[in-house]
Formats: sequence, C-alpha cells, structure tokens
Amino acid sequence: MSITPLAAVPSVHRAAPVFRGRIGQDARSGHYAVPHRYRLHLSTACPDGLRLAVGHSLLGLDGSCPVTVLPAVPDCPGGGHSALRPLYEASAHHYTGPALAPVLSDDWSGRIVSTQARDILRDLDRFFPREDRPALYPCGQESVIEAVERMCAEGIEEAAQRAGRAGADPAERAAALDVLLDTLGRLESRLAAEAYLVDDRITAADIELWVTLVQLDTVHRCHLDAAAVHRIAGHRALWAYARRLAAHLAFGRHLDLDGISRRHHGRCQGLEAAGAAVQILDWAGHVAGAEDASRR
Repeated sequence: MSITPLAAVPSVHRAAPVFRGRIGQDARSGHYAVPHRYRLHLSTACPDGLRLAVGHSLLGLDGSCPVTVLPAVPDCPGGGHSALRPLYEASAHHYTGPALAPVLSDDWSGRIVSTQARDILRDLDRFFPREDRPALYPCGQESVIEAVERMCAEGIEEAAQRAGRAGADPAERAAALDVLLDTLGRLESRLAAEAYLVDDRITAADIELWVTLVQLDTVHRCHLDAAAVHRIAGHRALWAYARRLAAHLAFGRHLDLDGISRRHHGRCQGLEAAGAAVQILDWAGHVAGAEDASRR
C-alpha cells in the first residue's frame, strides 16, 4: 500500500508526554515482559482507550494483562481520573498535573510505565506473543502502519476539526474539508479492492482507522454541515469496512456510544451543525448483531 505524506495538513503541537517507559526484553530494561505484571487503565469513550481495548482483545491478553475500565467522563479537573491519582503521585515527585488515561501500570512497583497508547500497543504485541494469533504489527509493515496513523491523525482527525470549527474563515473550512475528503478517497480506493489495509488481515492499521471513523461519525460529524456529511458518507467501501469491523466482537464489544457522546458534550465548546442529524452508520445495530452472533 502506497501512502504519501499529507504536507497540506500541519501537525498540531502537543505537550511532551509525562511517562514514556517501554517494556523490554530482559531485566535490564527495568520493565521486562512478565505475564500478570502489567495492567491497563482506560476509558473506551476516549479514542486512545478504545484503540487499546480493541488491540488488547485481538491479542487475547485478558489472562496476562488485566484491564481496569474507567468512567467515560473524567471526574477531575483537566480531564483527569481520581482513580489514577495514586499511580501518578507514586510515579512523579510532587506531581500536580491531571491524572490522564490511558495508563499502563506496573503492579509490582505500583507505578506508571507509559501513557502513550501507540507505544503500549506495540509493546504488548511484541512481548506477549501467542502462536494462535498473528502480530498486529507485521514484520516489514511498520512504515505503512505509521503512514496510516499519520493519515488518520492529520488527514481525518485534524482536518475534520478544522472543517467544523465555529467562527473559522469559510475558505479555511472548505480547504480542510477538501483535505478530509481527499484522505477518505485514498482510503476508499484501497478498501474497494482489499478487505483490510495491510497484509490482507486485521492489523494495528485497521484499529487506527476504525477508531478514527468512529470519532468522525459520532463526534466530528456534529460540527459539519449536512452537505459535507453526505459527501463523507458517499465513500461506500470505507463505511462498509467500518460496519464489518463493528460487527467483529473484538471491536464492537468496546464501543460505548453513550460514553462517547457524554464525553464529547462534557468537553466540547463548539456549535452543533446540521450534520448532527445525518448519521452515517447505525453503530448500535451492528454491535448488537455481533453480540447476538456470539451468543448463538
């Protein structure tokens, strides 16, 4: 799969992460791979938490890396969770910032290993392998997966935010919508011919794109006009792909639509637009179908 950089979309500056530890191969790493040592703390209403929850299920790590599910809406100022405060205070002297999720913690030390979702998923995939499942990051495909991550972050997430920004110059919003539609069009071309983005099977690239499409339909759509949403919905292969993954239990079981809505309304200061009334997918229906199929 050939994916070119999105030079037209400037990256948004983000503050340096507080915790960026990595799981290593041996004791010298400080955090070496041992089953039952690590724990995930996440909210599936948060995009990064949803990515980790789906990846964790696909990797089959319920028995070796437990998950603590946090409330959809943070209960502390700055988007923090009170349940995570002891971990943050144990991990950083006189820590005063928000106790943000997601977190990978070390149950042996009671401290945080990492707060970086993509690093966490890569480490879980690399150091907790199982013979009965393929890797989420196939050897030789790392650069393609990273390109998909950039496309989702810049060409969909950031472009959709700019296209729906209240008070923005109409020309700026139109340009952002063009970037969004161009990105969706490139992905549409790929998925019209292939079932998945990389290696003809589910990988981390599919997790990334699926979570981004969930956000596009459940959050960003609410700030776009109806005409823009109809143009977005016109990428039939792309949304059929999203629908198919939603019916996969490892994806659909973690989709907390009510939580996503409450989290969005609790932190968003934008204005609702006509696109809010134009739902692209019946996410709840597809998830219910997957759950019914799993019980039969």
